Amino acid sequence: MTDPVFFPRMAEPTLAELAVSAGISLPEGVQADLTITGAASLEWAGPTEVAYMDNPRYVDALAATHAGACFVSKRFAAKVPATTVALVTADPYRVFAQVMASLYPSAVRPQSTFAAVGISPGAFVHPGAHLEPGVIVDPGAVIGPDVEIGSGSVIGANAVIGPQCRIGRDVSIGANASVLNALIGNRVTLHGGVRIGQDGFGFAMGPKGHLKVPQIGRVIIQDDVEIGANTTIDRGASRDTVIGEGTKIDNLVQIGHNVVIGRHCVIVAQVGISGSTTIEDFVALGGQVGVIGHVTVGAGAQIAATSNVASDVPRGGRWGGTPAKPLRDWFREIKTIEKLASHRDTGDRGDDGAGR
Repeated sequence: MTDPVFFPRMAEPTLAELAVSAGISLPEGVQADLTITGAASLEWAGPTEVAYMDNPRYVDALAATHAGACFVSKRFAAKVPATTVALVTADPYRVFAQVMASLYPSAVRPQSTFAAVGISPGAFVHPGAHLEPGVIVDPGAVIGPDVEIGSGSVIGANAVIGPQCRIGRDVSIGANASVLNALIGNRVTLHGGVRIGQDGFGFAMGPKGHLKVPQIGRVIIQDDVEIGANTTIDRGASRDTVIGEGTKIDNLVQIGHNVVIGRHCVIVAQVGISGSTTIEDFVALGGQVGVIGHVTVGAGAQIAATSNVASDVPRGGRWGGTPAKPLRDWFREIKTIEKLASHRDTGDRGDDGAGR
């Protein structure tokens, strides 16, 4: 793999050091002092790089890899070539992610685009704002009055932090993001173009026109949340919009006012969640799922991509379809429709069955 110049490598561990950090025992007779110079995919990895594999679709790629070492689950260990060291682990992808983070720490969260230290020229920081030591502010960023930002945080170019917002420590806010009316915890990542805390969509509709309903709540984002590029999270109307700790939200997601999302949820691209909905802990919403307002998706539920949730989902439910329903019912419905569509009723086609 060509050296990834955008993300400089910060370590070159030996194979033995790599195994120790991953909690893995090296097979006997391998070159323990082999220097690992990087990480790459099975197809691109070279003799001093590490890869991973845990998907049957990539068995052929595993057999042909030139990687020096490969994190692999036990069931695929026999497929590892003799020239590659098999690092057997129960969770290859997770271990590989940990290794990538140690080799390329600057890829873990957005960094200064100006290679800045402290407040850059061209940043606008209100004199009433309080920034702890170690905060980086890129050119063009605007930080309003009474803002508080914790140490180790990075505010990207042209980002806007509105009055009285609170931002914790080791937070990364990407370029052109805006944060208004929000309280943000520690180790939160907001990628470029994120919009936090703008008006929710609230109007009292009537024959004389639609009257805007003031949105007076906040957005509260707890620790270790990551929010993808160009996602929008509206502030609450009469209560707070809340994103629970550890939740991961993809790009281009819309979250309406008063929504409460629990801990460690996964919300994939182009999901739309309407106002006053509750998403409990450890819920997974597939891409382009739509959730109507005022429903509850129970803890641990999984919703298939492109589904439309129009009613409460029980804890642990696995639903799909439009409107969403338990997967077994959805699959049965699909099969029934397929049978109806393929059924050839010749009774209405005349005596010869040709429709003449």
